[in-house]
Amino acid sequence: MDSAYDAPEIAERSRALGHVPIIDPNPRRGGKAEAEAEARARRCAGHALAEDIRFKERSAAERVNSALKDSYGARFVRVRGHDKVFCHLMFGILALAAEQLMRLVT
Repeated sequence: MDSAYDAPEIAERSRALGHVPIIDPNPRRGGKAEAEAEARARRCAGHALAEDIRFKERSAAERVNSALKDSYGARFVRVRGHDKVFCHLMFGILALAAEQLMRLVT
């Protein structure tokens, strides 16, 4: 979740359900400098929290979903039926993968 969901009640409810909440922290009331100092210290020590690694992976998946919606027609699917919708979305995935491969080569 992004920083708008950084509330103790949401994290507590998530933990009560047996989940590990991965929420982007939202520093409040002057806590920004403190959070930056802690992040700097972790980078210097070469330490990465498991939550940070999972957040990066989740962010990558969100970027793919966003690209599919914005550039490859997944926002408005104008066909009916599971097979046709699946086909249209897979064409979008194929086009996105081809674009990424072209960026990798060039």
